[in-house]
Amino acid sequence: MAKQQQRQMRIEQRGGMAAMQALEQRSDEDLLRETRNRSAARAILGSRAAERYDGAAARKYFQEAIAAARPQERPQIRRMAEAALALADRRSGDLRAAAQRLGQEAPSGRQLFLLRLSGLLVPPPGAGGLARARGVLLILLIIVLLVAVGTGIVALISLPFGGLALDASILLGLLLAVGAIVALVLFGRRRQARAAASRQEQAAAQRQPTNRAARRRG
Repeated sequence: MAKQQQRQMRIEQRGGMAAMQALEQRSDEDLLRETRNRSAARAILGSRAAERYDGAAARKYFQEAIAAARPQERPQIRRMAEAALALADRRSGDLRAAAQRLGQEAPSGRQLFLLRLSGLLVPPPGAGGLARARGVLLILLIIVLLVAVGTGIVALISLPFGGLALDASILLGLLLAVGAIVALVLFGRRRQARAAASRQEQAAAQRQPTNRAARRRG
């Protein structure tokens, strides 16, 4: 009897993970309307909110996912929530540990460094005033440094042509710095999109053997 109950629990858990895989391609609006697999839909919405660094929305969705989940599904959803909230709050150390507990590949050192840097520049909503003031000062410092570097580059390039006035060099340096910032933002968004797609592929690959085993047993 106990073995039958354990087998039933494993099958139900696999069913929940398979439902999550089927729902991953749906839009946020479709997931909000989902009622049959409400827990899986809310978990996906929580993960997407975390990727946007919206910790409040991610917590809300994962709370709803845990409340709607079967008891045997809740540990896995809690592990998903730990990893997602660590990402949303930009807690790099917790993110590495949570990803390993979830069975996913841990982020690289470079990715964790960029996450820590973004947390310093743009603190999460729950951060205090000191952290926000520090972020503003760091952003201003980076802008000043970029303008100074851009001005220096423009001045060096213009030297063979007789040089430029200081105000013209500063203006062109400012334009160069703005272009560099825009390029970095676009590059960062593309890397974030690729990282999110990679995580989804890893999760799908981990669930495929389980789904095939469930179909053979069925």
